[in-house]
Amino acid sequence: MFRKHSLTRGMYRMGARLSTPLPSHPVERLQIGAPGANLRKTAQASAGGADTDQAGMDFDTLDQFKAAPKGQYGKGPFALVIAEDRVELASTLDHVQSLGFKAIFVLAPAGLDVPPPPAGAEKTRHIIRHPSRQPGAVTKAVNALAEKVPGEWVHYCFNGEYLFYPFCEDRTVGEMTTWVMEERRSAILTYVIDLYAPDLNMHPDAVSLDTAMLDGSGYYAQTRKNAAGDVMERQLDFYGGLRWRFEEHVAQPKRKIDRVGLFQAQPGVHLRDDHTLSDEEMNTYTCPWHNSLSAAICSFRVAKALRTNPGSRYDISDFRWHKSVPFHWSSLQLMELGLMEPGQWF
Repeated sequence: MFRKHSLTRGMYRMGARLSTPLPSHPVERLQIGAPGANLRKTAQASAGGADTDQAGMDFDTLDQFKAAPKGQYGKGPFALVIAEDRVELASTLDHVQSLGFKAIFVLAPAGLDVPPPPAGAEKTRHIIRHPSRQPGAVTKAVNALAEKVPGEWVHYCFNGEYLFYPFCEDRTVGEMTTWVMEERRSAILTYVIDLYAPDLNMHPDAVSLDTAMLDGSGYYAQTRKNAAGDVMERQLDFYGGLRWRFEEHVAQPKRKIDRVGLFQAQPGVHLRDDHTLSDEEMNTYTCPWHNSLSAAICSFRVAKALRTNPGSRYDISDFRWHKSVPFHWSSLQLMELGLMEPGQWF
Protein backbone atom coordinates (compact mmCIF):
# COMPACT_ATOMS: atom_id res chain seq x y z
CA MET A 1 0.00 0.00 0.00
CA PHE A 2 1.59 3.26 -1.11
CA ARG A 3 0.61 5.90 1.36
CA LYS A 4 1.44 9.59 1.46
CA HIS A 5 2.22 11.23 4.77
CA SER A 6 2.70 14.67 6.15
CA LEU A 7 6.17 15.11 7.59
CA THR A 8 4.78 15.87 11.02
CA ARG A 9 1.16 15.81 11.98
CA GLY A 10 -0.32 19.29 12.04
CA MET A 11 1.46 22.45 11.12
CA TYR A 12 4.07 21.14 8.70
CA ARG A 13 3.96 19.14 5.49
CA MET A 14 6.58 18.64 2.80
CA GLY A 15 5.55 20.79 -0.13
CA ALA A 16 3.26 22.94 2.02
CA ARG A 17 3.96 26.43 3.25
CA LEU A 18 5.38 26.83 6.71
CA SER A 19 2.74 28.02 9.17
CA THR A 20 5.06 28.53 12.12
CA PRO A 21 5.55 32.29 12.63
CA LEU A 22 9.02 33.50 11.80
CA PRO A 23 10.82 35.95 14.10
CA SER A 24 9.73 39.53 13.61
CA HIS A 25 12.39 41.20 15.73
CA PRO A 26 15.11 43.06 13.82
CA VAL A 27 18.37 41.19 13.34
CA GLU A 28 21.67 42.05 11.74
CA ARG A 29 21.48 39.78 8.73
CA LEU A 30 24.62 38.22 7.34
CA GLN A 31 24.87 38.09 3.56
CA ILE A 32 24.05 34.85 1.82
CA GLY A 33 23.71 34.17 -1.87
CA ALA A 34 24.87 31.78 -4.52
CA PRO A 35 28.10 30.03 -3.45
CA GLY A 36 31.10 31.54 -5.13
CA ALA A 37 29.88 34.96 -4.09
CA ASN A 38 30.37 35.99 -0.48
CA LEU A 39 27.96 33.50 1.09
CA ARG A 40 28.11 35.01 4.52
CA LYS A 41 30.58 36.64 6.82
CA THR A 42 33.00 34.30 8.52
CA ALA A 43 31.27 32.77 11.53
CA GLN A 44 32.75 33.79 14.85
CA ALA A 45 33.40 31.34 17.64
CA SER A 46 30.46 31.37 20.03
CA ALA A 47 32.31 31.72 23.33
CA GLY A 48 35.91 32.68 23.69
CA GLY A 49 36.46 34.64 20.50
CA ALA A 50 37.89 33.48 17.18
CA ASP A 51 39.44 30.09 16.70
CA THR A 52 43.17 29.65 16.78
CA ASP A 53 44.46 29.04 13.27
CA GLN A 54 45.85 25.54 12.73
CA ALA A 55 47.71 24.01 9.82
CA GLY A 56 45.68 21.39 7.99
CA MET A 57 46.92 17.82 7.71
CA ASP A 58 47.20 15.73 4.56
CA PHE A 59 46.70 11.96 4.71
CA ASP A 60 47.95 9.84 1.81
CA THR A 61 45.33 7.16 2.41
CA LEU A 62 42.16 6.60 4.39
CA ASP A 63 43.99 3.92 6.38
CA GLN A 64 46.61 6.49 7.35
CA PHE A 65 43.86 8.75 8.65
CA LYS A 66 42.33 5.87 10.60
CA ALA A 67 45.71 5.15 12.19
CA ALA A 68 46.20 8.76 13.30
CA PRO A 69 45.69 9.44 17.02
CA LYS A 70 42.41 10.76 18.32
CA GLY A 71 42.02 14.08 20.06
CA GLN A 72 44.16 16.19 17.73
CA TYR A 73 41.32 17.92 15.88
CA GLY A 74 39.92 20.05 18.70
CA LYS A 75 36.25 20.79 19.21
CA GLY A 76 33.61 20.54 16.50
CA PRO A 77 31.35 20.71 14.71
CA PHE A 78 33.21 19.12 11.80
CA ALA A 79 32.36 18.74 8.11
CA LEU A 80 33.44 16.07 5.65
CA VAL A 81 33.19 16.96 1.95
CA ILE A 82 33.39 14.01 -0.44
CA ALA A 83 34.97 15.27 -3.66
CA GLU A 84 33.85 13.10 -6.57
CA ASP A 85 35.22 15.63 -9.08
CA ARG A 86 36.11 19.31 -9.21
CA VAL A 87 32.64 20.60 -10.17
CA GLU A 88 31.78 23.33 -7.62
CA LEU A 89 34.14 21.83 -5.06
CA ALA A 90 35.47 25.29 -4.20
CA SER A 91 31.99 26.75 -3.66
CA THR A 92 30.96 23.81 -1.47
CA LEU A 93 34.06 24.24 0.70
CA ASP A 94 33.46 27.98 0.96
CA HIS A 95 29.83 27.41 1.93
CA VAL A 96 30.69 24.85 4.60
CA GLN A 97 33.31 27.17 6.03
CA SER A 98 30.86 30.08 6.10
CA LEU A 99 28.44 28.14 8.30
CA GLY A 100 30.93 27.93 11.16
CA PHE A 101 32.31 24.40 11.05
CA LYS A 102 35.51 24.35 13.08
CA ALA A 103 37.41 22.06 10.69
CA ILE A 104 36.72 20.67 7.23
CA PHE A 105 37.88 17.27 6.02
CA VAL A 106 38.01 16.61 2.28
CA LEU A 107 37.94 13.07 0.90
CA ALA A 108 39.43 13.22 -2.59
CA PRO A 109 41.16 10.80 -4.94
CA ALA A 110 44.83 11.24 -5.73
CA GLY A 111 45.29 13.71 -8.54
CA LEU A 112 42.22 15.78 -7.78
CA ASP A 113 43.38 19.25 -6.76
CA VAL A 114 41.65 20.54 -3.64
CA PRO A 115 41.32 24.34 -3.61
CA PRO A 116 43.23 25.96 -0.75
CA PRO A 117 41.30 27.87 1.91
CA PRO A 118 40.91 31.62 1.38
CA ALA A 119 43.75 33.80 2.60
CA GLY A 120 43.34 34.50 6.29
CA ALA A 121 40.79 31.74 6.79
CA GLU A 122 40.50 30.72 10.43
CA LYS A 123 39.10 27.24 9.85
CA THR A 124 41.34 24.21 9.37
CA ARG A 125 41.11 22.10 6.22
CA HIS A 126 42.39 18.49 6.17
CA ILE A 127 42.72 16.33 3.04
CA ILE A 128 42.27 12.54 3.01
CA ARG A 129 43.30 10.81 -0.22
CA HIS A 130 41.02 7.94 -1.18
CA PRO A 131 38.99 6.96 -4.28
CA SER A 132 35.75 8.79 -3.44
CA ARG A 133 33.63 6.87 -5.98
CA GLN A 134 34.74 3.48 -4.70
CA PRO A 135 31.82 1.45 -3.27
CA GLY A 136 31.63 1.98 0.48
CA ALA A 137 33.99 4.97 0.44
CA VAL A 138 31.43 7.37 1.94
CA THR A 139 30.47 5.21 4.91
CA LYS A 140 34.10 4.27 5.58
CA ALA A 141 35.18 7.91 5.62
CA VAL A 142 32.26 9.21 7.68
CA ASN A 143 32.61 6.42 10.22
CA ALA A 144 36.36 6.93 10.43
CA LEU A 145 35.87 10.62 11.20
CA ALA A 146 33.10 9.92 13.71
CA GLU A 147 35.37 7.48 15.52
CA LYS A 148 38.06 10.18 15.82
CA VAL A 149 35.76 12.82 17.32
CA PRO A 150 33.36 11.16 19.79
CA GLY A 151 30.77 13.55 21.17
CA GLU A 152 31.26 16.08 18.36
CA TRP A 153 28.83 16.89 15.56
CA VAL A 154 29.66 15.70 12.04
CA HIS A 155 28.17 16.84 8.72
CA TYR A 156 28.94 15.16 5.42
CA CYS A 157 28.10 16.16 1.86
CA PHE A 158 29.43 15.90 -1.68
CA ASN A 159 30.89 18.61 -3.92
CA GLY A 160 28.11 20.63 -5.50
CA GLU A 161 26.00 20.30 -2.33
CA TYR A 162 25.11 23.03 0.17
CA LEU A 163 23.73 22.65 3.68
CA PHE A 164 20.91 24.99 4.68
CA TYR A 165 19.25 25.02 8.09
CA PRO A 166 16.66 27.39 9.58
CA PHE A 167 18.04 30.93 9.92
CA CYS A 168 21.51 29.90 8.70
CA GLU A 169 22.02 33.47 7.46
CA ASP A 170 22.15 34.65 11.07
CA ARG A 171 23.14 31.65 13.18
CA THR A 172 26.14 29.34 13.12
CA VAL A 173 25.90 25.59 12.87
CA GLY A 174 27.29 25.42 16.40
CA GLU A 175 24.35 27.45 17.69
CA MET A 176 21.98 25.06 15.96
CA THR A 177 23.58 21.89 17.33
CA THR A 178 23.61 23.38 20.82
CA TRP A 179 19.87 23.97 20.55
CA VAL A 180 19.26 20.46 19.24
CA MET A 181 21.16 18.94 22.18
CA GLU A 182 19.02 20.99 24.57
CA GLU A 183 16.07 19.26 22.90
CA ARG A 184 17.73 15.93 23.79
CA ARG A 185 18.31 15.11 20.14
CA SER A 186 21.60 13.84 18.73
CA ALA A 187 20.89 13.94 14.99
CA ILE A 188 19.30 16.25 12.43
CA LEU A 189 17.41 14.77 9.50
CA THR A 190 18.24 16.48 6.23
CA TYR A 191 16.40 16.37 2.91
CA VAL A 192 18.45 16.40 -0.28
CA ILE A 193 16.76 18.95 -2.54
CA ASP A 194 17.76 18.65 -6.19
CA LEU A 195 19.04 21.75 -7.96
CA TYR A 196 19.36 22.04 -11.72
CA ALA A 197 20.13 24.56 -14.42
CA PRO A 198 17.17 25.76 -16.51
CA ASP A 199 19.13 25.88 -19.78
CA LEU A 200 20.94 22.60 -20.51
CA ASN A 201 22.33 23.94 -23.78
CA MET A 202 24.18 26.64 -21.87
CA HIS A 203 24.98 24.34 -18.93
CA PRO A 204 25.30 20.79 -20.31
CA ASP A 205 26.17 19.34 -16.89
CA ALA A 206 23.04 20.98 -15.37
CA VAL A 207 25.12 22.96 -12.86
CA SER A 208 24.52 26.71 -12.63
CA LEU A 209 24.81 28.62 -9.38
CA ASP A 210 23.38 31.84 -10.75
CA THR A 211 20.24 30.36 -12.33
CA ALA A 212 19.65 27.28 -10.16
CA MET A 213 16.10 25.95 -9.92
CA LEU A 214 14.38 23.40 -7.69
CA ASP A 215 11.05 21.61 -7.48
CA GLY A 216 8.63 23.67 -5.40
CA SER A 217 6.40 20.67 -4.71
CA GLY A 218 6.01 16.99 -5.54
CA TYR A 219 7.54 15.56 -2.36
CA TYR A 220 6.00 12.71 -0.38
CA ALA A 221 6.80 10.14 2.29
CA GLN A 222 6.17 6.45 2.72
CA THR A 223 6.01 4.38 5.90
CA ARG A 224 9.37 2.84 6.76
CA LYS A 225 9.40 -0.78 7.86
CA ASN A 226 12.14 -2.98 9.31
CA ALA A 227 13.26 -6.35 7.93
CA ALA A 228 10.42 -8.07 9.80
CA GLY A 229 7.81 -5.81 8.17
CA ASP A 230 7.07 -3.81 11.31
CA VAL A 231 6.39 -0.08 11.01
CA MET A 232 9.28 1.89 12.48
CA GLU A 233 8.23 4.60 14.93
CA ARG A 234 8.73 8.19 13.71
CA GLN A 235 10.64 7.07 10.63
CA LEU A 236 9.61 7.66 7.02
CA ASP A 237 11.19 7.26 3.59
CA PHE A 238 11.02 10.55 1.69
CA TYR A 239 10.89 10.96 -2.08
CA GLY A 240 10.69 13.74 -4.63
CA GLY A 241 12.70 15.94 -6.94
CA LEU A 242 14.58 14.59 -9.95
CA ARG A 243 14.91 11.13 -8.42
CA TRP A 244 11.11 10.88 -8.50
CA ARG A 245 10.44 12.58 -11.83
CA PHE A 246 13.15 10.59 -13.62
CA GLU A 247 12.96 7.46 -11.51
CA GLU A 248 13.40 5.18 -14.54
CA HIS A 249 17.05 6.32 -14.58
CA VAL A 250 17.61 6.00 -10.82
CA ALA A 251 18.18 2.67 -9.07
CA GLN A 252 15.54 1.89 -6.43
CA PRO A 253 17.91 2.12 -3.41
CA LYS A 254 19.00 5.62 -4.50
CA ARG A 255 15.56 7.20 -4.88
CA LYS A 256 15.14 8.37 -1.28
CA ILE A 257 16.00 11.98 -0.52
CA ASP A 258 16.35 11.73 3.27
CA ARG A 259 19.82 11.62 4.79
CA VAL A 260 20.99 11.89 8.39
CA GLY A 261 23.41 14.53 7.23
CA LEU A 262 24.33 16.02 10.61
CA PHE A 263 24.76 13.95 13.74
CA GLN A 264 26.63 13.70 17.02
CA ALA A 265 29.36 11.06 16.83
CA GLN A 266 28.87 8.36 19.44
CA PRO A 267 30.83 5.19 20.22
CA GLY A 268 29.31 2.18 18.51
CA VAL A 269 27.07 4.22 16.19
CA HIS A 270 27.92 4.02 12.50
CA LEU A 271 26.58 5.31 9.19
CA ARG A 272 25.00 2.72 6.90
CA ASP A 273 24.96 2.60 3.11
CA ASP A 274 21.39 3.97 2.96
CA HIS A 275 22.42 7.19 4.78
CA THR A 276 20.83 6.09 8.06
CA LEU A 277 22.56 5.42 11.37
CA SER A 278 22.75 2.19 13.34
CA ASP A 279 20.97 3.87 16.27
CA GLU A 280 17.34 3.94 15.11
CA GLU A 281 16.33 6.86 17.34
CA MET A 282 18.83 9.00 15.44
CA ASN A 283 16.92 8.26 12.20
CA THR A 284 13.63 9.70 13.44
CA TYR A 285 12.23 12.87 11.87
CA THR A 286 10.80 14.19 15.13
CA CYS A 287 10.92 13.65 18.86
CA PRO A 288 7.89 12.13 20.68
CA TRP A 289 6.65 15.40 22.19
CA HIS A 290 6.82 18.05 19.43
CA ASN A 291 8.13 18.87 15.96
CA SER A 292 11.91 18.76 15.63
CA LEU A 293 14.27 20.92 13.60
CA SER A 294 15.27 19.60 10.19
CA ALA A 295 17.58 20.89 7.45
CA ALA A 296 18.11 20.69 3.70
CA ILE A 297 21.08 19.83 1.54
CA CYS A 298 20.63 21.56 -1.81
CA SER A 299 22.40 19.45 -4.38
CA PHE A 300 23.37 19.47 -8.06
CA ARG A 301 24.60 15.88 -7.76
CA VAL A 302 21.59 14.07 -9.25
CA ALA A 303 21.13 16.55 -12.09
CA LYS A 304 24.81 16.30 -12.96
CA ALA A 305 24.69 12.49 -12.90
CA LEU A 306 21.59 12.35 -15.11
CA ARG A 307 23.27 14.63 -17.64
CA THR A 308 26.64 12.88 -17.68
CA ASN A 309 25.58 9.21 -17.60
CA PRO A 310 25.18 7.86 -21.16
CA GLY A 311 22.03 5.94 -20.22
CA SER A 312 20.08 9.11 -19.35
CA ARG A 313 21.88 12.03 -21.00
CA TYR A 314 20.09 11.83 -24.36
CA ASP A 315 16.68 11.16 -22.81
CA ILE A 316 16.62 14.46 -20.89
CA SER A 317 16.59 17.78 -22.70
CA ASP A 318 15.11 19.90 -19.89
CA PHE A 319 14.69 19.38 -16.14
CA ARG A 320 12.05 22.07 -15.79
CA TRP A 321 8.37 21.34 -15.23
CA HIS A 322 5.35 23.38 -14.11
CA LYS A 323 6.44 23.17 -10.44
CA SER A 324 9.99 24.45 -10.98
CA VAL A 325 10.93 27.63 -9.12
CA PRO A 326 14.15 29.66 -9.02
CA PHE A 327 16.29 28.95 -5.99
CA HIS A 328 17.04 32.10 -3.99
CA TRP A 329 19.78 30.50 -1.84
CA SER A 330 17.64 31.33 1.19
CA SER A 331 16.67 29.33 4.25
CA LEU A 332 13.40 31.30 4.38
CA GLN A 333 12.45 30.08 0.91
CA LEU A 334 13.12 26.47 1.89
CA MET A 335 11.00 26.84 5.04
CA GLU A 336 8.16 28.51 3.14
CA LEU A 337 8.17 25.65 0.63
CA GLY A 338 7.98 23.20 3.53
CA LEU A 339 11.35 21.64 2.73
CA MET A 340 12.74 22.06 6.23
CA GLU A 341 11.39 22.78 9.69
CA PRO A 342 12.59 25.08 12.51
CA GLY A 343 10.78 23.05 15.16
CA GLN A 344 10.79 25.11 18.35
CA TRP A 345 13.88 27.13 17.32
CA PHE A 346 12.80 30.75 16.77
